[in-house]
Amino acid sequence: MGVEIERKFLLASDGWRSGADGGVRMVQGYFERTPNGPTVRVRIAGSRAFLTVKGAAKNFSRSEFEYEIPVTDAEAMLREFCADRLVEKIRYHVSFSGAVWEVDEYFGGNEGLFTAELELESEDAALVFPPWLGREVTGDRRYTNGSLSINPYRNWADSVK
Repeated sequence: MGVEIERKFLLASDGWRSGADGGVRMVQGYFERTPNGPTVRVRIAGSRAFLTVKGAAKNFSRSEFEYEIPVTDAEAMLREFCADRLVEKIRYHVSFSGAVWEVDEYFGGNEGLFTAELELESEDAALVFPPWLGREVTGDRRYTNGSLSINPYRNWADSVK
């Protein structure tokens, strides 16, 4: 069984841009979810596509199963199963103090949102925080991509962003 251990943050500045790679454009869609059920996502990332199933989060961890699939299958799944539950973004990789951060710049209904994630080997792994990092939102479900596909950032009141 695969396990994803990650932490997610908002950004305090655009200082990350100077160390970022060229980025990969992504579109991902989410299948309808049942209460307490897994999150099922299909993603096209550049010229590759993936089907991913994620379990419920416990602290910073959750089970994750990811499989590469043909892009044509992913395109069909996005159309047939994901309807308007889509997230569009560019993912950049930024190295800082020996770690590679994933910075997401969102578009469409989530335009204006930027997040940074770091995948960890263990929940108690030591972190060195870049100066461009802002508030941690790891436990805030609103910032999961699955939630953003249902309740886009542009619909949030400024007081809750």
